[in-house]
Amino acid sequence: MITNIGLMLLLPLAAVILMPWVSRLHRRAADVLAALAGLGLVGLCLRFIPLRGETLTLRVLNTQFSVDGLSLLFLVVVNVVAFFCILYSIDYMNHYDGRGKFYALLLLMVLGLNGVLLVRDLFSLYVYLEIVSIASYVLVAFGLKWDGIESALKYLLLSVVATGLILVGLGIMYLNLGTLEFAELKLLLAAGSGPNTVFLLAAALFIAGFGLKAAIMPFHAWLPDAHPSAPAPISAMLSGVVIKVAGVYALTRLFFDIYPSPARVLNVFLILGVASMIGGALIAYFQSDIKRMFAYSSISQIGYILIGLGLGNPLGLIGALFHVLNHALFKSLLFLNSGALQYRTHTRDMNEMGGLEHRMRVTGITSIFGTLSIAGVPPFNGFWSKLFIILGALAAKQYVVAVLAIFLSVFTLGYFLLMQRRVFFGKLNLKWQDLKEVPLTMSLAMIFLAAQCLLVGIFFNEVLRYLVEPAAAILLGGK
Repeated sequence: MITNIGLMLLLPLAAVILMPWVSRLHRRAADVLAALAGLGLVGLCLRFIPLRGETLTLRVLNTQFSVDGLSLLFLVVVNVVAFFCILYSIDYMNHYDGRGKFYALLLLMVLGLNGVLLVRDLFSLYVYLEIVSIASYVLVAFGLKWDGIESALKYLLLSVVATGLILVGLGIMYLNLGTLEFAELKLLLAAGSGPNTVFLLAAALFIAGFGLKAAIMPFHAWLPDAHPSAPAPISAMLSGVVIKVAGVYALTRLFFDIYPSPARVLNVFLILGVASMIGGALIAYFQSDIKRMFAYSSISQIGYILIGLGLGNPLGLIGALFHVLNHALFKSLLFLNSGALQYRTHTRDMNEMGGLEHRMRVTGITSIFGTLSIAGVPPFNGFWSKLFIILGALAAKQYVVAVLAIFLSVFTLGYFLLMQRRVFFGKLNLKWQDLKEVPLTMSLAMIFLAAQCLLVGIFFNEVLRYLVEPAAAILLGGK
């Protein structure tokens, strides 16, 4: 099992190194290598699941890598979504040049995400996070269109600000405590070593820096441009996993596993969560660009996760972590749906669509699964995570938060049903009379993700037992 920790990094690295040569052999050779690497990573993640509450550790030179309940949940999210994005890309990339380069960058992103989740010191976490960011910048601009290049530059500039804030926070921690190892930081902070005010300043820098990476309001300015401009599989990765690992995971690891008393931070999470939940949903309602609508709805859903974390009780934390998994599944599905629409219609404007269910039945049906999931309609997966968050709010006597969460779930259902009517229902626009469904691998990726949205909802108890509860135990101080 310990060697599997190393393979989580070595497998994507080997695929990245081999990709330039393999892609020259045959145009489909790159597809095979990327798919095998993605499938291998999913298999490695599944082998960790029986461990549940155990922690595995591997030390290479001076760097420690570990898998515990929290990192395992995020590893499953990252690598499952990445595999379906690779599967989708096999036919999707027919519209782009540089198939090998695309897969190399995508697998480099996965390598960085896995590294963030496995390392156990803040500096290594920062290094792997930068690997993710560099791959993301290039992939957002991969189509070499003006809006993609502009969005990538905006993403880069704001990410530099986030990086600066994080680095200053790291410097403060190292100058005062002499270490950046998670375990040592936890002991020193619990013992009251160093000035408390300085550590609160570092905490504020971390919240701003990682909050910008997570696109939490008011740190969200880069996301509505980057997500729509990127190729659809990259939009799915950015929304489904990158903002969660680069933002949510880093914040939870810091303030639940390292900082000794997160009480003041929890109030900040609650405030930012409510602002993101409301602001993202309201702005999403007014969008006519389908990918921008999905991007703003991601901000709203991240708000739910922050609210669960901010409540700080077992129900809230379980709901937040469960929503990390659920949002990754249904939002990746929805972005792949939008990519399928753009693949055939060459537009993202919902006003130009209409009646497409008659020509793109797989895309239409799977998008209904995504719509019902994101709105929290039973028995789909989003219902259970939102229910736990609402119950957590009631347990914490945060009645206003509970009411807002319920109301915004209904509001989310409303604007997603409006999207369904504008895009899929009604009379078919005559310009799409000869439209066909997208190719096989794109359809399969959407079908598999839609099935997971339903199956995770039906078998939610097993998902809670094997993935979510061991992660919540880490946040609650368990091992």
